[in-house]
Amino acid sequence: MSTIEQAKTNLFSKGFLEVGTPEKMDYVAEINKLKKEKNAVILAHYYQEEAIQDIADFVGDSLALAQEAAKTDADIIVFAGVHFMAETAKILNPKKKVLLPDLKAGCSLADSCPPEDFKAFVDTHPDHKVVTYINCSAEIKTLSDVVCTSSNAVKIINSFPKNQKLIFAPDKNLGDYLNKETGRDMLLWDGACMVHEAFSIEKLLDTHKEHPDAEIIAHPESPSHILKTASYIGSTAGLLRYARESKKEKFIVATEAGILHEMIKQVPEKTLIPAPIEEDNSCACSECAYMKLNTMKKLYTCMKYELPDIEVADDMAAKALLPIEKMLELSK
Repeated sequence: MSTIEQAKTNLFSKGFLEVGTPEKMDYVAEINKLKKEKNAVILAHYYQEEAIQDIADFVGDSLALAQEAAKTDADIIVFAGVHFMAETAKILNPKKKVLLPDLKAGCSLADSCPPEDFKAFVDTHPDHKVVTYINCSAEIKTLSDVVCTSSNAVKIINSFPKNQKLIFAPDKNLGDYLNKETGRDMLLWDGACMVHEAFSIEKLLDTHKEHPDAEIIAHPESPSHILKTASYIGSTAGLLRYARESKKEKFIVATEAGILHEMIKQVPEKTLIPAPIEEDNSCACSECAYMKLNTMKKLYTCMKYELPDIEVADDMAAKALLPIEKMLELSK
């Protein structure tokens, strides 16, 4: 990155380039215009704000987004998600420009696995293969034999012989669930997602008492005491599919509340209740503060200035690509 580009990135990260952007701009029209002018594609996670999901070219979970990033022919990939997602898209598309609306959109789960500490952990277990959840940094991916998502984790783990010792990182809750599902005894890194850790079992049970006809459905990043109450446990895409196919008319949904926007679109006739959390907030539901850092205004300015531009060192990208490609191959 040149000195001028670095200076622009610094200004952008501090919000200075947003100052001149009118608050009442027709962001939908302007973003669509920029998409055509720049041959850009917008990929958005289900946890993004509603307006961003609505304008995105593709909305999906981590697996679907990785698959979409791998096959796009756009010149610019605008990733409306968090940093590790944009970083994965860049690893898969080293020649393309990958943008993230807010560079501060990180991930509590990825942060819970510092590369230096994880390398030391891996080095003490040389007879173990390493399976990492895609919610981790590029540095962690370089230490991995294969990456997985919650959609394909069981399949990925079962691809190893039963006698192969495994390390699973960084999510201990997902790892614990996978151990039970696969009959493994994987060593688990002690990391967790603050969004799924926030659910209150007491409030959840009270909510179910108020709605005894509702099914509890949960993402496997949730703690085991939450998962024990669930009629169905699955990835973001899995939760959507279950709500669509189930004969039940009411669901208590234990994952990030952003999923409800797409779920309402798919099952408008059904009642959807977000699982409650320990702390009271505006919606009494669990929201990812990092995901919600991205806004329509930031999406517009990042496309206009083509910043922040995600970069991954060539040697790191080459190493991180191998476990990602293995995941994509096993997911076919």
